[in-house]
Amino acid sequence: MAMAKRATFFDFAFIDTQPVRPLHRWLSEQVRAAVLDGRLQPGTRLPSSRAFAQQYGLARGTVVDVFAQLVAEGYIHSQVGAGTYVLPALPDNLLQAAPSRAFVPAPCPRARQAQLSQRGAALVHPPFPRSRPQEAGRLFDPYQPALEAFPTRLWAQIASRRLRRLPPGLLGHGNPCGYLPLRHNLAAYLGATRGVHASAEQIVVVGSVQQALELTARLLCDADEAVWLEDPGYPGARAILHAAGVRVIPVPVDAEGLQVATGQRLCSEARLAYVTPAHQAPLGVCLSLARRLALLDWAQRVGAWIFEDDYDGDFRYTGRPVAALQALDQQERVIYAGSFSKTLFPALRIAYMVLPAGLVEAFAAARSVTARYAPLLDQMILADFIAEGHYARHLRRMLHVYAERRAALLQAVAEASSPICVAGDEAGLNTVAWLAPGRTEREAVAAATSCGVFVQPLGPYTLQRPLPPGLVLGFAAGTPAAIRHAVQRFSAALAREGASTQRAQC
Repeated sequence: MAMAKRATFFDFAFIDTQPVRPLHRWLSEQVRAAVLDGRLQPGTRLPSSRAFAQQYGLARGTVVDVFAQLVAEGYIHSQVGAGTYVLPALPDNLLQAAPSRAFVPAPCPRARQAQLSQRGAALVHPPFPRSRPQEAGRLFDPYQPALEAFPTRLWAQIASRRLRRLPPGLLGHGNPCGYLPLRHNLAAYLGATRGVHASAEQIVVVGSVQQALELTARLLCDADEAVWLEDPGYPGARAILHAAGVRVIPVPVDAEGLQVATGQRLCSEARLAYVTPAHQAPLGVCLSLARRLALLDWAQRVGAWIFEDDYDGDFRYTGRPVAALQALDQQERVIYAGSFSKTLFPALRIAYMVLPAGLVEAFAAARSVTARYAPLLDQMILADFIAEGHYARHLRRMLHVYAERRAALLQAVAEASSPICVAGDEAGLNTVAWLAPGRTEREAVAAATSCGVFVQPLGPYTLQRPLPPGLVLGFAAGTPAAIRHAVQRFSAALAREGASTQRAQC
């Protein structure tokens, strides 16, 4: 009889009473009850009759008789040489019995918010979905790189080589700051490409930039202290800061980036400023040199910290990548954070922080308490990937791919006579598409849904500053042909949606 079998014996924990007379009845009732209430799962292998007999001081013949009775009743199956297993299907009369330990799903987070702390309640409604299905309709996802272009075979070869040569010592505990060779490689790469001043000892490997910001807010900001946040700005950062219990100060963004002078008027004594200087999320502007110097001067004067989120600064389509804000920092007030989610693939879950020297020990200790350390094997594979030049080659290739896809988006919008206008950012993996006057983001999302296209409205990025209606469109996840086809479908659907809205208003 074919059945799914569990490889290990079930121990004797399901027998929870002392033997009573008659012994064969006691044993059969114990096994039967364990099967019915789910403690013995279908396919679980039972101990042998000899093991039962030795454990409970029973005659082996008694156990054999009980097993034979349970086989006849349809609870278990026994085969010479293969062992005794719980059957995967029970008789109809047994299926009607209510299990004594039925699983009851927990209430949804909204129903249990009264039991959460204020910080906890701020975390149960994240600004992004818990999962992102990988489908063609999400090719405008602003946070999705070109996953199909990643060299998975090369990555697998490096992983296989690493596992074959893995010293036993590396199977133990890791360093809270991360794998040292990876940090050395990161320090060299960031210094050469982003102008970041860092030694390997100043780098801490984390799971994401979100995690880096959460750790920063926890260590450097007390409850109700003020933190500057770009307006519009990244919703994920806003969620982290609200959950940390700080007071978020929305600071407007214009063509030169964060308005530092306005931030000082709103709250000069802020404890932290969160910025995306290389490619502002979501407007795409680059923080000007004058604003960078003003921001650093403010941080030095008031003793504030700056969290620089360089989420996609490696991709610039005109000239070389702009140097990081941290490269100008002479007083060590900038915490620089980056990630491999955009340059490689999101599932890797490796990001990093470059810390001022005076913060390293505190962050390392806090990292050890909260998460111990990042998974070591992926860090080793990544270290080899960088050291052997594969990372630099991959970035050069992807820069060409993304430039082509960006050009395809701009051209497709221009040719489709679409009610959207895309100027085209000079960096990053996404851009803002402004809607024509009279159009709303709700109309645009409805039109996109009707034709199977995913778009991200601009509204959720804003805090207080009103902006014209727009969309945040990613161009990295689709081929030029797919982008052109999607723009045509979306433009036609948006035109129909607008006409329908006008008729309804009449």
